[in-house]
Amino acid sequence: MKEGRSRKRKRARHPQPLNQQSLQSKHKTSSSTTEFNKDEHQTSSSAKRSKPSTSFLDKMRARLSGGHFRMLNEKLYTCTGKEALNYFGEDPALFDMYHAGYQEQMSHWPELPVNIITKWLKGRSPSLVVADFGCGDARLAKNVKNKVFSFDLVSNDPSVIACDMSNTPLESSSVDVAIFCLSLMGTDFPSYLQEAHRVLKPSGWLLIAEVKSRFDPNTGGADPNKFSKAVCDLGFASELNDFSNKMFILLYFKKKVSSHCLKSRSGVHSFSKLSDQKWHII
Repeated sequence: MKEGRSRKRKRARHPQPLNQQSLQSKHKTSSSTTEFNKDEHQTSSSAKRSKPSTSFLDKMRARLSGGHFRMLNEKLYTCTGKEALNYFGEDPALFDMYHAGYQEQMSHWPELPVNIITKWLKGRSPSLVVADFGCGDARLAKNVKNKVFSFDLVSNDPSVIACDMSNTPLESSSVDVAIFCLSLMGTDFPSYLQEAHRVLKPSGWLLIAEVKSRFDPNTGGADPNKFSKAVCDLGFASELNDFSNKMFILLYFKKKVSSHCLKSRSGVHSFSKLSDQKWHII
């Protein structure tokens, strides 16, 4: 009995021989699997080839953003401050789009004027009250200890006051420093400077940072000396013209003591010259 069982076990351990039919069946199954894997690899490779690269998508987004920025930039230069306020007030998303494009352009500048102005303020008393006309993301206010009134066309931050730059809610002779950092835009921008004169205390500072190309008489821009003269005709005294940066200029003025805001014919001409020069930074 034991010997019989042992033989049965031994016979059970022997594998069944493979006949030609089973070999053909196994070969077909293996070939099908190989073909399936090949097709899957080809499909995967094709999908990889058809999928746009991240760098390509980033370039397309940047180009689209640049197009929107140019359109909105043109709008800001060809309307009044009040019209711009209404325009962005009706669709605040356009303001966000504009500043996204603005930040993209600024990322290519080797140095930003807002950083120079911030450093200038930090070298003075933190008790000086500041008015930032066209503040954008209120970067200046976030980086100094001074009390800063931040103004722009749209407020996306509780610290920013939305208003027309020619009509702020500040009291007359209430601030020590008025700043226009790349924000002298619009057909009526001289009225922004008149507003700055109104809110500044006697001997208060006026700082203007503007794109250098707008002050190139050889390309139809404003003559910087005539522009400074026009600002002085509004009741300011020129303290310093800084042309050291290749991208922008910085002009420093002080409000004359007991001065009245005036505007001469030569001043109007120089201002109109600057109005014609839009940003060409893209």
